[in-house]
Amino acid sequence: MVNKIAGSIAEALAGIADGSTVLIGGFGTAGIPGELIDGLIEQGARDLTVVNNNAGNADYGLAALLKAGRVRKIVCSFPRQVDSWVFDELYRSGKIELELVPQGNLAERIRAAGAGIGGFFTATGYGTELAKGKETREIDGRMHVLEKPIHGDVALIKAERGDRWGNLTYRKAARNFGPVMAMAAKRTVASVYEVVELGELDPENVVTPGIFVTHVVKIPRTATQAGGFARKEA
Repeated sequence: MVNKIAGSIAEALAGIADGSTVLIGGFGTAGIPGELIDGLIEQGARDLTVVNNNAGNADYGLAALLKAGRVRKIVCSFPRQVDSWVFDELYRSGKIELELVPQGNLAERIRAAGAGIGGFFTATGYGTELAKGKETREIDGRMHVLEKPIHGDVALIKAERGDRWGNLTYRKAARNFGPVMAMAAKRTVASVYEVVELGELDPENVVTPGIFVTHVVKIPRTATQAGGFARKEA
């Protein structure tokens, strides 16, 4: 019997190796799998390459992973925000590597990995430092840059509901990068607020089919959580 429901976050994250590329869903704080990130900190993997839209907020979630010294490189679109002081300090001191990727390119590079596409040409970034060292080509009178797919060893994503086959639905903006990251990783762990019986999810509403999901972990919903990640107060 196929049952992808993990008994605990620790069980779902067991075996993530040092040096892994970890795709982490979320757009700002919406859809950040905070509980899974906390579990990754406890799991202990180091020298990670993390792919996310941002580079962490304040001292929790992704920022906590950076602060713990577990990340060697971050690939993102918006590394600097008013509360990105953890990343700022690490980057200015040379303790973390940054690959800056325009947001549309980031999403498409991840999607390309899941779709089996070896690369694609885009006009975004041509003529800037972001295109340095990359192949360029003129297409229909406009210059384009070749971008390569981003594959993950593991994806950590946040969904709303899931079943034991791993089928997932999302809540509004919390969906963001989750579906494409699930497709682009060798292993996907999804946190959900509700685990339902097979057949309870309307097939028309399933965004991520279970074939792309390795483990589903049920997490409790708090009053301040509505698809994003609530900061833990001391």
